[in-house]
Amino acid sequence: MGAVCYEVYPRSFADTTGSGEGDLPGIRAKLDHLDWLGIEALWVCPFYPSPMCDSGYDVADYCGVDPRFGTLEDFDQLLADAHARGMRVIIDWVPNHTSDAHPWFAEARRSRSSPKRDWYYWRDTPNNWRSAIDSGSTWTVDEASDQYFLHFFLPQQPDLNWYHADVVEAMLDGLRFWLDRGVDGFRIDSTQCLGKDLSFSDDDRCLAGEPINSFNDHPRTHEVLRRVRSLTDSYDGDRVLVGEVNLRKEAEIVKYYGQGDELQLTFNFPPLDAPWDPIVWRMLITTIEQQLDPADAWPVWTLSNHDNSRLRTRYGGSMQRARAAAVLLLTLRGTVFLYQGEELGLEDLDLRRTQMVDPAGRDVARGPMPWLREPPHGWEGRPPWRPFPPDSDTLSAEAQREDPDSMLNLHRRLIHLRQSSPVLQFGSWHHLDLARGVLSYRRSLGADHVVVLVNFTGRTKKVPLEGDWEVHVDSQAFEGKGEFARYDGEVQPDQALLLAPRPG
Repeated sequence: MGAVCYEVYPRSFADTTGSGEGDLPGIRAKLDHLDWLGIEALWVCPFYPSPMCDSGYDVADYCGVDPRFGTLEDFDQLLADAHARGMRVIIDWVPNHTSDAHPWFAEARRSRSSPKRDWYYWRDTPNNWRSAIDSGSTWTVDEASDQYFLHFFLPQQPDLNWYHADVVEAMLDGLRFWLDRGVDGFRIDSTQCLGKDLSFSDDDRCLAGEPINSFNDHPRTHEVLRRVRSLTDSYDGDRVLVGEVNLRKEAEIVKYYGQGDELQLTFNFPPLDAPWDPIVWRMLITTIEQQLDPADAWPVWTLSNHDNSRLRTRYGGSMQRARAAAVLLLTLRGTVFLYQGEELGLEDLDLRRTQMVDPAGRDVARGPMPWLREPPHGWEGRPPWRPFPPDSDTLSAEAQREDPDSMLNLHRRLIHLRQSSPVLQFGSWHHLDLARGVLSYRRSLGADHVVVLVNFTGRTKKVPLEGDWEVHVDSQAFEGKGEFARYDGEVQPDQALLLAPRPG
């Protein structure tokens, strides 16, 4: 439960065919990098057959692999190689909607009397619900049948009717397909959206421009999740369900753990909106610690993903802040998800809106991984589908692996230390009020304890700490330049320290 997981966005990870787009064999080829880093599980974003109107989240076949990413055999080999390294593999499951190119929807729209018509939602007149991507209506007219179908996202992503028993069974069959192949779990896309208010009443929040998915939170979703959990629990090997419950309020997110019979993990999204401010961070962590009972629920921490601006960009481009944030992230109680490229300190792409491929403008966080120092950075053949992030030569995996003081090696030290430290994985979290502008906390497990100090200011801060302590991780240095030295009572600007009691 204290594992460090790694999000792979396949299209931008590694290309083995020269197509300019990453693929499943590319992920397999880079497993040694992830193993060296200390990653214990992979979350692989969609690789299913898809028209790619929404980067693969418009699924046309839940039991296949899009040829641009490889074959089912490629997936099986990736899974086998990951398991051989002791890594678990979690794949995306997109249950709220299909692609409009899915055979189910093609049959549903064939006529009003189609056997699959009620697999989706249809109305003669739309209500005022607003979609998540363009804030337009969630209803699009099907001219052939003169009815509107529902889509919380793009019109090319019609929503499935999870009240229909045949839909439930068909979707569970899709899960069985992957579970039988040996996948270790699923990250469930847009989890909170599955249940719908069948009265289809207008909502004042939509009148104000808020998209329906941002507050949709229907009891039917919990019934669905219990069915899914029952299925995954019937398989050996502790299969896991991780929810994208994108409600931005911890009290609402917590409900999706159920009574230990729904999700095992849910992403904690408020940190993605958090400024570089110690008061905000203290409140975020304290709220999660207070609302999650460790016996029934477990926190999930992440600072970025493929849908949000990269951490370093959000924090003003400062590598020092990004390094301090890495120490913060990897010393919290819970499961950590690390988005590809964050271990390199990459920034967002500099793209104009007219250059975007993604309909919601999320391309900026999806630049290709720079593996080698020299262009084309390990991407031979056609140029990658997106340009490389800034400074891809000096920030490449090759260049940083050779530099013991690099962001990459800082992540490796933190991850390996976390793996060997029960107190960092499972210990309790307690805030320490030591100095203004410095987030301070203690992690404790029995007689074992460590202290973390994160200076959010641009000034050196004196932070008194009772006892004799030594520096085990310094966000700004490495062994021989400050780590394992005695703590001197000061924390430098935008610096984070992990301290342990000094032996003797």
